[in-house]
Amino acid sequence: MLNVQHVTKYYGNHLAVSDLSFSVKQGEIFGLLGVNGAGKTTTFRMITGLLDKSSGSITLNGKPIDYTVTDKIGFLTEERSLLLKLTVQEQVLYYGILKGMKEKDILDKLDGLLKRFHIEEYKNRKIKELSKGNQQKVQFITAIINEPMLLILDEPFSGLDPLNVQLFMDVIKELKEKGTSIIFSSHRMEHVEMFCEKLVVLVRGKSVLSGNLKEIKKEYRKKNIHIEAEDVNITKLKQVHGVLDVIKNENEIIVKIASEENVKDVFEFVKHCKGVTKFVVEDASLNEIFLEKVGVLYENEM
Repeated sequence: MLNVQHVTKYYGNHLAVSDLSFSVKQGEIFGLLGVNGAGKTTTFRMITGLLDKSSGSITLNGKPIDYTVTDKIGFLTEERSLLLKLTVQEQVLYYGILKGMKEKDILDKLDGLLKRFHIEEYKNRKIKELSKGNQQKVQFITAIINEPMLLILDEPFSGLDPLNVQLFMDVIKELKEKGTSIIFSSHRMEHVEMFCEKLVVLVRGKSVLSGNLKEIKKEYRKKNIHIEAEDVNITKLKQVHGVLDVIKNENEIIVKIASEENVKDVFEFVKHCKGVTKFVVEDASLNEIFLEKVGVLYENEM
């Protein structure tokens, strides 16, 4: 288990992370979210030992993280951290040896991973000759070659098409099933919703939202109703009690309501419309919750 307790980080007089606490259990995927400059990268670097914290504690399975522990951590950074003049094999060997692995073990695992990611033909090609997507695959391989106890993924799907995003997702889920603790960061909230059980949202280094994702969505009272029907009077629908907004898409109407209590009011209106084929109530998306929570805080600071 990773434990981050009351961690604070100053750069001179600038407060980058303030009294941050969270834990990630074995075999759990945890979301660390925030806009650019929120403190995510600083937090990742403190966890991996690349930065000293100003105060607080960070432990992995009860032990402070130092060079005896970092061999058990994998880190896929948002920015490219590959040596472009090396071949794929040389790059992975370099990272594997840094993690204390034997060369034979690295090469054995490398062949399987290259095949899994459909880039075995690039084994002896230089990194600079690969596409951005294939470079991302190599970077991911370097992060997991040591079968890490803790894996940090910062924007792991950058530069990937949908097929390769799914491939990455499958591998991440397999690592979770094997017991790897995973911290996941992405600006794509739909990806976070697919993976993360718990999360923290940072704004200017402070935690403004945290907890179990299902509980967060439950406590956020606003709901969305998806409707397919003929001849819906949008103007009158917007006047129904509890309706906050109505969005008309090509194939459906999305009604945003203040709480679940307003569902019956919308239903009473819709049942008088012609050709109703869909009436589905859903929780607000994590993206909506994120935008409202973070947006309000930024507006209050202006």
